[in-house]
Amino acid sequence: MRSYLLRRLPSALLVLFAASFLIFTILRLVPGDPATSLAGPDASPATVAAIRDRLGLDAPLLSQYAYWIGSLLTGDLGPSYAIGGEVSDLIGDGLGATTELTLAALLFVIVLGTAFGILGATSRSRWIRSAIRITTTAALAVPPFVSGVLLVVLFAVVLGVLPPGGRVAFLDAPDLAAQYLLLPALCLALPSAAVLGRYLKDGIERALAEDYIRTATAAGVAPRRLLWRHALPGALPPVVTLLGMQTGHLLGGAVLVEAIFAWPGLGQLAEQGLQRRDYPVVQDLLLLLVAVFVVVQLLTDLVYAWLDPRIRWE
Repeated sequence: MRSYLLRRLPSALLVLFAASFLIFTILRLVPGDPATSLAGPDASPATVAAIRDRLGLDAPLLSQYAYWIGSLLTGDLGPSYAIGGEVSDLIGDGLGATTELTLAALLFVIVLGTAFGILGATSRSRWIRSAIRITTTAALAVPPFVSGVLLVVLFAVVLGVLPPGGRVAFLDAPDLAAQYLLLPALCLALPSAAVLGRYLKDGIERALAEDYIRTATAAGVAPRRLLWRHALPGALPPVVTLLGMQTGHLLGGAVLVEAIFAWPGLGQLAEQGLQRRDYPVVQDLLLLLVAVFVVVQLLTDLVYAWLDPRIRWE
């Protein structure tokens, strides 16, 4: 397993390097000048030039890129241009909230996706299979900004059982924090749970159609034992890969869901940074999300290799 990890590390580092260069370049192509935004509409050209010099925006792009990478390697992210404060503090404040939301959504994805997959593949009731098919289709067809509004209207306005938005820290009040977390996590998880459920359903059905499963069934082996000891483990390796990909989608979708439910995470910070042309905040934040996605994919590959030893040997 260690040698497999060492073989995968160079490609992961190459992806991070390419992503850092693309992020840095694309942000510089966005219309607008952070120095002009900071100086205000009535500032003189001399004032704008002084701000550009102080921020290092007059240096060649390659020099700015090298300085940024050096700052990342030393852990000194520097100050924010427009939002104020240190970039590391701003990202640290939002990272906890986004991580909390993503992990809760991931839990929903695993629970709901597993239930959809197993029931869809093994239930003998036509009504249950139809209900699961309709639910997964609706979860995939309805975008999060629509499902989020519907969840707020139903549970916060009509029923009045859950808060419509905001966040409470778990350490302050765990029961209240769970109430604030439930709706955004469910909204974020529904599309990925539907994808996982359909994928798992197909995998279980293929496994149950294998000859050795039919032979075991004819020999009188209990269906539950066949499902949990043979069919489900056989369907897991590709599902693990899909789950890793969906984790990256959860991170990306969290930006939109945070805006719907006023969740104070990295999504709101990214929105503020883009609006104010705050290069240090946005580029550090985007690279962090890419790094998290790369690490998740690397861990996914390791789990896949653990479940299927043939991958390690290849």
